[in-house]
Amino acid sequence: MGNRLSRIYTRTGDDGTTGLGDGSRVAKDDARIEAIGAVDECNSAVGVVLAVPGLPAPLPELLQRVQHELFDLGGELSVPGHRAIRDDQVLALEQALDGLNANLPPLREFILPGGGPAAAAGHVARAVCRRAERRVWSLARQAEVAPPVLRYLNRLSDLLFVIARVLARHESGGEVLWQHERR
Repeated sequence: MGNRLSRIYTRTGDDGTTGLGDGSRVAKDDARIEAIGAVDECNSAVGVVLAVPGLPAPLPELLQRVQHELFDLGGELSVPGHRAIRDDQVLALEQALDGLNANLPPLREFILPGGGPAAAAGHVARAVCRRAERRVWSLARQAEVAPPVLRYLNRLSDLLFVIARVLARHESGGEVLWQHERR
């Protein structure tokens, strides 16, 4: 493949613009760049979960696949008209979600983000994913975004919530429930 980046700085963004994958340039605060950046943040947050040692199977493999798909999703957003995320990938997230959720007790109360380092990282990843979804919806109000992209981020935030629950039980045996009547 050769060197994709031989120099890290190009100085082309010094004027407040950045390049898209199709060669066009847009403002650094353009809705498309906000969406791409939020997806990148989500991918990084998933990487933090993966960096915690001792994750139970099948989470490492699942989260690595998600990271590749998030990179593809960012690529789709960076090249208007390009399609990389498919309905079968959304379905795969749903199947993983159903499989992981089947072993969890039903929620009767809200849970607080936490339960151990990996579970807390999972909750952060969930929150960052939901922000990415909001940013992509903002973009979709201005430009065409393929429906599978929006569905993918919606299912991923749900999956990350369930993964955080799984990790809380794995790390500390349970979740921290919100005590709404604590006074």
